[in-house]
Parts: sequence; structure tokens; C-alpha cells
Amino acid sequence: MENYQQLNRENWNARTEAHYDSEFYDVKGFLDGNTSLKEPELSLLGDINGLSLLHLQCHFGQDTLSLARMGAAVTGTDLSNNAIHKAHELAAKAGIEAHFVCCDLYDLPLHLKGSFDVVFTSYGTIGWLPDLDRWAAVITHFLKPGGKFIMADFHPVVWMWDDDFREIAYNYFNTGPIVENSNGTYTDRDAPIRGTTVGWNHSTGELLNALTSNGLSIKIFNEYNYSPYNCFARMIEFEKGKFRLEPFGDKLPIVYALHALKNTQR
Repeated sequence: MENYQQLNRENWNARTEAHYDSEFYDVKGFLDGNTSLKEPELSLLGDINGLSLLHLQCHFGQDTLSLARMGAAVTGTDLSNNAIHKAHELAAKAGIEAHFVCCDLYDLPLHLKGSFDVVFTSYGTIGWLPDLDRWAAVITHFLKPGGKFIMADFHPVVWMWDDDFREIAYNYFNTGPIVENSNGTYTDRDAPIRGTTVGWNHSTGELLNALTSNGLSIKIFNEYNYSPYNCFARMIEFEKGKFRLEPFGDKLPIVYALHALKNTQR
């Protein structure tokens, strides 16, 4: 679908202000010193003090700036110009140095030079991209030899279900674009935000094959039967900061996190 970037950019531009002001993102808590990062990605990041880090699809930069607080020299990139504007605003308010780039992910090598010790992405990212092979090629392009790629995201099993998690409505495999009329957003389902979104489902096999075929070796692949975010319908908090889909309990994977290394010979 040729105009998917435009449609998705418009939708994320519309969402950004609502997200920035929401309790979900808790910008006030972040400015008071809280991290926005969660256990699945923190367990794999390790010590990043003094490392250069590229954050793909960074939204308004809250996680990017949390990574900077851990000592990394950070660059965030996102499709939404409104999100990048808010990222600069948040960095200034927090007094944190960061670099941000607004462009389509596939075009990033045209807008950013250099290489990084770490490339990072998390939660609700690859579903907006049609081609994971091209995505993985961008990761490899920017990683130094031996550099690490850290990712956390919602498990592809989650994206099979309808919005109310009552029936399987979508294919586990990538069968082409999923075009939907979007109403509201995950921080406020009643928000006056309307638009069209275009997404793709990507299976675990598609993900891992894209990374390994582009010079990355998978070191760790963790799966979790909970989400660190209360972002889907019918979720319950069974421990502080941990949410499950009430109809399924601990029976479904909801999140995964992976650690990969760029091969030194390529």
C-alpha cells in the first residue's frame, strides 16, 4: 500500500499530544526521575554507560531519554514530526542531551550518518512496517561489528485476536496490509482521534529469519506471559506493573524480548 507512511504519520501525529498528556505515559513522573523502561528490555540492555545508542521508532522520546539517563549517548528516530517535536521539548524540560531525527525508518540511512554500539526498539513498532528484511538491514547498517540489538515487543499471538479478545480475527502470518479505521488510542479509547491506520502482522519465524539473514546472531529470546503495560482490553493487574488478559490468565505469551549481536565478519 503506497501511502501507508502518510496515513500512519497522520494518525501518530494526532495521537502524540494525547499520549504526552496521559497518565499512561506519566511524563510528570518521568521528569521527577522515574524511568519509562520496563523489566523485559532492562534485563537485556545491561550496562550501557558510555555507549552510543540508536532508538528506532522512539515516539516522543521518553524511553530514549531514559536510556540517556543510563549513560548512553542517544539518537532517537520516528516517522511522526509531532512526536519528534515533543521529544525535543521533553529533552529540554528534563535537561537531557539527545539527538532526534524525523523520517521513515527505511530512509534513515539517508538522514543519519555513523554507527552505534546498540540499536534499540520496543513495544508496538514492527507492526507498522511491511518488510522486516528491509528493517533488519537498517539495523545492521547502523550497528558496529559486535554491536548489540535489543528489542522488546508484543508477541505476534496477541495480534491475532479482535480488540475485545473474544475471537481470533487476524492471521498469525503476514498476508498483507491490515487497513483499519482507528478510533481513540490505547491511552484513551474515547479520545476524539479518528483516522486510518495500516499495519502488518509478523510471525516469530519471519522476525528471527529477517535478523539472522542480515548478519545478526540471536543470543537470547525471552517470552513473557504478561505485559508491563495496561494497553489492551480485558486486562487485569496480577502484580504491580504486570498485566494479563483476564480470559486467558497465564496461558498466552504477551511480550517477547530479544538480544542479538552483529556478526564481526560480514
